[in-house]
Amino acid sequence: MDLEQAFQLVGEFGLYQKQMVLILVLLQVYMAFQSMLIVIIGAVPEYHIDQVDNTSNEDSIVTEWFLTKQHAYKVSLAGSLFFAGVLVGNILFGPLSDKIGRKPVFLTSLFFEVFFGYVTAFAPSYEVFALSRLLVGVTNGGMALVCFVLTQEYVGKSYWAMTGTLSNMTFALGIALFGALGYYVRPWRNLATAANCPGVLFLLLCVTLPESPRWLYSRGYTEQAEKVLQYMAVRNGNVNASAKVKLYKCPGSAKTANQGNSGPGLLGLVTHPVLRWRTVVLMYIWYSCSLVYYGLTMNASEDSGNRYLSVSMYGLVELPAYPLCFYFINKQWAGRRKTMAGFLGLAGLSCLCTMLVPVKAGAFFSATSLALLGKLLVSAAFNIVYVYTTELYPTVIRSAGLGVCSMSCRVGGILAPFVPSMKALHTSMPFMVFCLSGISSGCLGLLLPETLNKPVAETLDELSSPAYHRIVEKETHLFEEVQLKRNSN
Repeated sequence: MDLEQAFQLVGEFGLYQKQMVLILVLLQVYMAFQSMLIVIIGAVPEYHIDQVDNTSNEDSIVTEWFLTKQHAYKVSLAGSLFFAGVLVGNILFGPLSDKIGRKPVFLTSLFFEVFFGYVTAFAPSYEVFALSRLLVGVTNGGMALVCFVLTQEYVGKSYWAMTGTLSNMTFALGIALFGALGYYVRPWRNLATAANCPGVLFLLLCVTLPESPRWLYSRGYTEQAEKVLQYMAVRNGNVNASAKVKLYKCPGSAKTANQGNSGPGLLGLVTHPVLRWRTVVLMYIWYSCSLVYYGLTMNASEDSGNRYLSVSMYGLVELPAYPLCFYFINKQWAGRRKTMAGFLGLAGLSCLCTMLVPVKAGAFFSATSLALLGKLLVSAAFNIVYVYTTELYPTVIRSAGLGVCSMSCRVGGILAPFVPSMKALHTSMPFMVFCLSGISSGCLGLLLPETLNKPVAETLDELSSPAYHRIVEKETHLFEEVQLKRNSN
C-alpha cells in the first residue's frame, strides 16, 4: 500500500495523533510569547529630559540600562535582531530537517531556544541581552518551521487544513495571553522567565514524539516508516491494523537512499522546473502577506490606549479569520487556490477603500475599521498559504520550500515599517502599496495548481512522473463522483 492508504488503515487522525498534534499546537503559545516579548519588556516609560534616571516605577530594559536619548535605538535593535534570527533559522533548519530528519532538528532547536530564553532573562548587560535575542530568533525560526511541518505529516492529508489552522489560531491566542501575562508579571526579568518556563514543559513532552513517517518514507527508510505507523495504529486502538501496514517502496527512494543524507536541498528548488516556478510565485505571495499584515497592524495600532490591552487585541482581532478560511478551503467550489487569492484580493480592495473614506474615531465605517477588516482578511490568506505551501511541495523537500518562503515572509516584515513613511509623498501612498501587493499576489496565486483532495507527492520523481499525474486525475474524479452521489442522496 502507499502512504495515504496506510494512514487510512492506521487512522488519519486517531487518538494518538490527536495527542501529538495537541502538544505541537499548544507549543505555538510558547512561540508567541517569545515573539512578542520585546513589545512589553522594551516599553519606554514616561520620563523627564532633565531627570533621565527617574523613569517612573516601571521596570523594563529601558529603565535598567537607560536606553533613552541616543541609546533609544537599542530597543528596536533588539527586536530586529530577533526577527533577523528567525530569517536565518528558516534558511538553515528547513533544509537540514529535510536531510537528517524532522525530530532531531526540532528537539535541538527547541532545547536551545529554551536555553537562550533563560540567557535573555538573566542577561547581565544589554550586549548579552541583544545577542540572546538573536540566538532565540534563530532557534525559534527553525523550531517553528519544523513544528508546523510535523503537525501536517503526523496525520492524513485530509486533516492538514485543520491542523494548520489550529496552529495559526493558537499562535494568535498566545499573543492575547501574553498581554495578560505582562499585565500581572511586571518586572521584566520575571516576565522573561515566566514566558520561557512553558518551553521546558513542552521540551519534555516533545521528546516522546516519533519521527515523521512521511519523511522516513520519502527518504527510502520504508521499514522505519512502517514501524512508526504500526506504533500509531496500536496507540490509536487499531491493533489488528498494525500487522497489515506494509508500504510499497517509495518511487525514487532507492536513489535517495544511495545518496545518503545529501538529498535535493535548496538546489532542488532551483533546478526542478515545476518547483522553480512554484517557489517564485509562493515567495512573492508570502512576502505580500507579511508586508500587508504587518503594515496594517502598524496602522491599526496607532490609537492610544493600554499597552497590555493593545497586545491582546493584536492577537484577538485575527481569530475570526481562521474558522472563515477553514470553511472555504475545504469546499470543492472554492479550495485552497481560489480562497487564498480571494482573501488577498479582498484585503487589497479593503486597503483601496481605506483611501476613499475619512478617518473618524469611533465611527463604524471609517478608515480604521477598513484597515482592521483588511488585517482580518490578510490573516486568513496568511493561514491558507501555510497549509497550501506544505501541499505544493513534496515531502523530501517540504521543509526547504517552507524555509525559503518564510525567508521572503521575513523580508516583507522588515520592509513593512518603512511603508508608512511614504505618507511624505502622499497620504494615500502606504495603502496604495498594500492594495497593489494584495491584488497582485492574489492574481498570481491563481496560476498555482489546486491541491484540495489530491494526493501529495513524496519525492521529486513523483512530481515529474506522468504516472503520478494520472493518479491525481483518477483520485480527483473518484472524489467528485462520491461527492455527487452524496449530494444526490
